[in-house]
Amino acid sequence: MPYRLAHRRYRLPFRAPVRTAHGIWTEREGLIVRLEAEGGGIGWGEAAPLTGFGTESGDEAEVACQRLGGGFDEETLPTLPRRLLCLRSALGAALADLARSARPAAPRRGGNYLPVAALLPAGRPALAQVAPKAEAGFRTFKWKVGAGDAADELVLLDDICAALPAGSRLRLDANGAWDRRRAEHWLERCAERPVEFIEQPIAADARGADDLLLGLAADYPTPLALDESLLGGEAIDRWLGLGWPGIFVLKPSLLGDAAGPLSRLEKAAGDRVVFSSALETAVGARAALRMAFAWPGKAHALGFGVGPLFVDRRFDGPASAPFIRSEDVDRIEVEAVWNALS
Repeated sequence: MPYRLAHRRYRLPFRAPVRTAHGIWTEREGLIVRLEAEGGGIGWGEAAPLTGFGTESGDEAEVACQRLGGGFDEETLPTLPRRLLCLRSALGAALADLARSARPAAPRRGGNYLPVAALLPAGRPALAQVAPKAEAGFRTFKWKVGAGDAADELVLLDDICAALPAGSRLRLDANGAWDRRRAEHWLERCAERPVEFIEQPIAADARGADDLLLGLAADYPTPLALDESLLGGEAIDRWLGLGWPGIFVLKPSLLGDAAGPLSRLEKAAGDRVVFSSALETAVGARAALRMAFAWPGKAHALGFGVGPLFVDRRFDGPASAPFIRSEDVDRIEVEAVWNALS
């Protein structure tokens, strides 16, 4: 069935700059896609490129949308270039949205609510955020590391761990900032601390990255997680083939059309999957959270404790809270995002 395709581009400033190992990030850009069926059904998706991860750019996604000429159907999706990961994710989400509206809601395999991890900023500001987030009820925290002086960050690690409520867990996200020696140093320090896992210690495109990551995962007790290494479905299949023993952090907005690999991941490592935000708008957040609620594996804390995210709150997903309910996801007003871009 052909659908009418429309899109709108956005460039939105963050409420506060996001500091990572890749530098300071002040705004998010991408585009919202809208598919409309002849009978009036509407499906929504978001292409939120991260060129630093290796996705297409916003310009590439927009040009591809323009070339589709205002029409789209299911048969067109697999013909799009694999390079257009985020646009493929967006159009796939819009098709799923249309299908969802045309059939009764399926039982939620992941339950009616899921825990959420609170994002801590890089550097010393993280320490000031632990207490208020703990008072709000968070018990899983994610701290951006690799963005400052390593010696200072190691001191801060102990300070943050000491400030955590009893029974809490800390995730470290290095965004590929370390070499092997520095990663080993951190893994040695984390072995006796409440660190749930370390995310992407080695850059995905570093020389020998696969062997380095596999070796570190085998040599230390603190689990490792892949993030930037999981760009598209082919990457998921590759790491499953390599026997990755750690966590798979999935950003659904960056997976492209990955139904087959996700099905294989569910069977092989379904309890080692963490769903995470790509700092997208409410449109992409809703699609990603629906995928998380449908996942049948262990309910790890979601990486969606990122809000309030944008200066204009109309573009934010659900409020940042220690738990998110399925009805909160269903109440996200994605059409408000579209209207705000008019």
